[in-house]
Amino acid sequence: MGGGCREPAVRVGCDGASGGELVMVVVAKPLTRRLIIAWTACVVAFLYIPIVCVFLVSFHKARYFSFPFSDFTLDWYGKAFSSLQTQELMLVSLKVAGVVTAISVVLALFGALAFARFNWRGRKLFQRLLLLPIFFPQAVLGLALLIWLTFLGVLPSWQSAVFAHLVWIAPIVTLVVSIQVYGYDAAQEEAAFDLGATRLQVLREVTLPALAPGLVSGALFAFLLSWGNFPLSFFTTGADSTVPEWLYTRMVAGYTPLVPTMGALIVIGATIMLVLGYALIVLRRRRANSHG
Repeated sequence: MGGGCREPAVRVGCDGASGGELVMVVVAKPLTRRLIIAWTACVVAFLYIPIVCVFLVSFHKARYFSFPFSDFTLDWYGKAFSSLQTQELMLVSLKVAGVVTAISVVLALFGALAFARFNWRGRKLFQRLLLLPIFFPQAVLGLALLIWLTFLGVLPSWQSAVFAHLVWIAPIVTLVVSIQVYGYDAAQEEAAFDLGATRLQVLREVTLPALAPGLVSGALFAFLLSWGNFPLSFFTTGADSTVPEWLYTRMVAGYTPLVPTMGALIVIGATIMLVLGYALIVLRRRRANSHG
């Protein structure tokens, strides 16, 4: 082709991992690669520089942040771990996130099977109703749940926050697990039934192991979404404040350097959960490959 604009190079090869199928790979030109790298770097910087700033402020010795600074300290982390108030905040957040995760995974398992596996009357309606809470603004959903709980005479507490989180998070986890269900071959269960396995044995030894990656991913989604949730917790926890609620109140009035420190601890906790979840998935794949 004439002119300065050239089409990217194309390579065609045989991919042994996909059963010998022909695979076409588009090889980008050096300038295109540099532009892609630059754009990726800009996106990563835009997403993560605010989090880096939170960590920097958490190490600042003075009460208010000024840049540049040279006085680094870990005193605020020591106060965060020794303070009874912050310990209680962490405990409430962990209780809410842990209970929401456990219940969401159980609901998502059976909800995903109904959503993606079986054909039954009302399935389409169920799929549409399941998606509705996801699209509601969380503040509006939290207010609606508060009004309903007040009408029922239920006092706001961390238990009511669990219920509020489930209304929003359980449908999300169900969709995550449904992706795994769509790729699941039901013939495995039929083969197990033919070999004399009971329904409970099939569920425990065939269905659950096959859906395990989706369940782990859904559990991570549930924990992280509940762990950092503010709008639903703000309306439904009552006196049992979570860490995001405390951060908001301290930013509005009574700011202390513990605010960025607690924010950094939330990020660290979320990162630990992601690493553990990824490690579980990798370990399971290695075991499956070793047995295969």
